[in-house]
Amino acid sequence: MNKPLFLRIVDRLTAEDPYFRQRRDATGRLGLSPIQKCTAAIRLLAYGGGCDTVDEYVRLGETTARKCLQHFVSGVVNFFGDEYLRRPTPEDLQRLLYVAEERGFPGMVGSIDCMHWVWKNCPTAWKGMYTRGSGKPTIVLEAVASYDLWIWHAFFGSPGTFNDINVLDRSPVFDDILYGQAPQVTYYVNGREYNLTYYLTDGIYPKWPTFIQSIPLPQTPKASLFADRQESYRKDVERAFGVLQARFAVIKNPCLLWDKDQVGLIMRACIILHNMIVENERDGYSQADVSDFPQAEGVDLSYSINMNSNISNVLNGQIIIRDREVHDQLKLDLVEHLWTKFGY
Repeated sequence: MNKPLFLRIVDRLTAEDPYFRQRRDATGRLGLSPIQKCTAAIRLLAYGGGCDTVDEYVRLGETTARKCLQHFVSGVVNFFGDEYLRRPTPEDLQRLLYVAEERGFPGMVGSIDCMHWVWKNCPTAWKGMYTRGSGKPTIVLEAVASYDLWIWHAFFGSPGTFNDINVLDRSPVFDDILYGQAPQVTYYVNGREYNLTYYLTDGIYPKWPTFIQSIPLPQTPKASLFADRQESYRKDVERAFGVLQARFAVIKNPCLLWDKDQVGLIMRACIILHNMIVENERDGYSQADVSDFPQAEGVDLSYSINMNSNISNVLNGQIIIRDREVHDQLKLDLVEHLWTKFGY
């Protein structure tokens, strides 16, 4: 991240968390500065080493560096989480749908997939639950990412023995739809009206109207074009995982912590910091022109509940998001729409 963004984080943590404020010891000598403490935490996240790797660079002891990391990730999650790990606002949704239309997938709001983080120091009693075929315990992260690599949804903590379907059964990714809190959306594909946005996925996900998979063995030019475009744009979430691991080696390397709650805080903090960097830099690398849409400053973070969240409506919502006929029709319409828009 660049210096102004780092200093903005330091200033917010210093104002909100007394631990980061510089104090005098019993002899009247000034202690560690906020920049020293935040730099130590950032280096531990970025390089993924032990807590004793920053003792020479920022002149901190191992125990102090560990405490800095704990306070830093907690502060980032508590003070920046509501803004940088949120569901899309209506303004965000309008921008995402505009870009999706330009790419040939009206109604698409991102791609969804799972990533495994190796848990080296998993407690022995839990190893059977967290270990899959590779022989190493892992924790699963389910994420939704958009074209600019912003991560809109992160569900972390499922055991490594789960596949994508098991994680989806536990995930709150569709809670907004089930409880009537999702913004109302209407779009047209090949002349038909649809009201549910969808994600691009790989083949393991179920055939629901909210998931669009590729065509495994395309036999026609239309199917081949659809498969090429879908598999290309589905890589947004894979790119987001790659960038997240490249920025924060602590996620790329096996996790050295014992406490699962602390592991979850580190993952959430890294995702929030990743989104802050994306917001700060995406105008320089995004190819889509979204200058007409509002950015994070000034967006409305409030939501109106348009449907009573009783059990009948929740069950009806589950039926709607699992309708196989709507999925098949939407996929056929997308094939035709893509051929009309990009066919040779």
